[in-house]
Amino acid sequence: MYYLPMTSPTPMTPVDLFLLGRTLMKIGEDALPAPQVGAAPHPGSVRSILIALSDIAAHPDSAIGEIARRTGLPQSQVSTAVARLRETGSIETAQDPTDRRRLLVRTAATPSPRVTEVRAAGIEDALTRALATTDEQVLAEVTAALTVLARHLPPAALSRLRP
Repeated sequence: MYYLPMTSPTPMTPVDLFLLGRTLMKIGEDALPAPQVGAAPHPGSVRSILIALSDIAAHPDSAIGEIARRTGLPQSQVSTAVARLRETGSIETAQDPTDRRRLLVRTAATPSPRVTEVRAAGIEDALTRALATTDEQVLAEVTAALTVLARHLPPAALSRLRP
């Protein structure tokens, strides 16, 4: 019996990686619990809010301009994200004692109900929809791969990329 030789999969290209990142971002957005019914709509994308919040958690007592510089988001998007996060009780702001024109931002000492809700959410349902399967082995394999990627590529890894 003749078998074709095993070939290695095609190496991932930058475009493949970019599109995978976009797919993962959309799955993450789908997995986030919807805001409470009756909650006022907020401007700003989930993406910019999560990017800003991640930076605020990593760099407490930062000014909006510093957050914008580190994240690469426009200052207006950071300001919108900070306003929304403040309204939900996820962050606290205080005047900078050295420059009263600046606000310093930090995560709230006590997690807001929304932060608690988001932290408790799982990815299983969104992953099942994206993969179009309920095969437990496939779901476990993909979840394990995502866990490895998250361990090796935390948000701080972005700071090591070129500006």
